[in-house]
Amino acid sequence: MLERVLYHDHCFDGAASAAYFSRFIAGAIHPDAEFRYTGMAHRAAQTFPASLFDGDENAIVDFKYSSDPRLTWWFDHHQSAFLNVEDAEHFRRDTSGRKLYDPSYKSCTSFIRDIARDRFGFQAPDLEDLVKWSIIIDGAQYPDAQSAVELGAPAMKLTLVIEAAKGSDIVQRVIVWMRNRPLADIIQEPEIEALYAPLYRRHRENIEIIRSCARQMNGVVYFDLAGHDMEGYNKFIPYYLFPGSTYTVSVSPSSFRTKISVGSNPWAPEEPKHNLATICERYGGGGHARVGAISFEPGELEKARSVAAEIVQELKE
Repeated sequence: MLERVLYHDHCFDGAASAAYFSRFIAGAIHPDAEFRYTGMAHRAAQTFPASLFDGDENAIVDFKYSSDPRLTWWFDHHQSAFLNVEDAEHFRRDTSGRKLYDPSYKSCTSFIRDIARDRFGFQAPDLEDLVKWSIIIDGAQYPDAQSAVELGAPAMKLTLVIEAAKGSDIVQRVIVWMRNRPLADIIQEPEIEALYAPLYRRHRENIEIIRSCARQMNGVVYFDLAGHDMEGYNKFIPYYLFPGSTYTVSVSPSSFRTKISVGSNPWAPEEPKHNLATICERYGGGGHARVGAISFEPGELEKARSVAAEIVQELKE
């Protein structure tokens, strides 16, 4: 039994969701399942090529819905979970009981945990720490920005590796380890330790780069990372540097997209009033109420800058 699992790549909750889902399937549905993983990234023209669904069963966790008839399982918690209205309607008509969606959850991992327990009687007490950290990391439940940026806990160190390492191979090895091992053990793997040291140095450099190019205007922090070779950064750095801010908007080109990131400060002195997923959806993006993103094609930097300026203006007002 081959179980193909598509997950949100370079994301702690995406990796943890794939790990918890695998434990659930092996423990409650298919004890003989062989798991293979495919990392998914949001792109300007999002598609699900037919070749992705090559398993006896196929699952998507922590990523957008597909109406492909070969999709067996789906778990997601993002407000912007559907590529189009046809996919949303296809989901509503589903009667399998194995395509599940609840945007009220802070993490997809905790959603999978609860469904596995309540509907299928499956529990994995040894993975409760993984679930806890998925909520903290994906739900921005840190006590303060300093805790989020200084990376003290094993889970946060592992998040840096997951988010910043090149390619998907190491993320998929982490998924396999997450299925049965404590996070404190995983971070001590020689391969992880070797990756973490230079990535942490780069993380400290990223703080200084953002410090140098970010500007705060009426509670909105804006910065443009073109020319800085940064395909990702810790999303809490702006609030660490500008604790009085409410929102952040950034533009960051990469090898496969030009991305606008839009976020809100979890520790803002003033409660954020805008639904950021709804704003991003206007431009083909999406996310959660408090954090969202928009992907344009590689090279569409001026278009991204123009849209980012519109969003900054709206948030300032």
